[in-house]
Amino acid sequence: MDVDLIFKIAAIGIIVAVLNQLLIRSGREEQAMLTTLAGLIVVLSMIVGEISDLFQTVKSVFGL
Repeated sequence: MDVDLIFKIAAIGIIVAVLNQLLIRSGREEQAMLTTLAGLIVVLSMIVGEISDLFQTVKSVFGL
């Protein structure tokens, strides 16, 4: 797996966690939840691209 991808995912996690705590402490629980969901969607979209590349590699290895 690409190390840069791991660092990007970790950075997104840290940013989302900090924003989540700031929003919760200011009484904005709904925005905190939306921030968490947005972070999750961003990370999933990054991972889906990697999984697609993995499947393409597997298909080419097995000649499918």
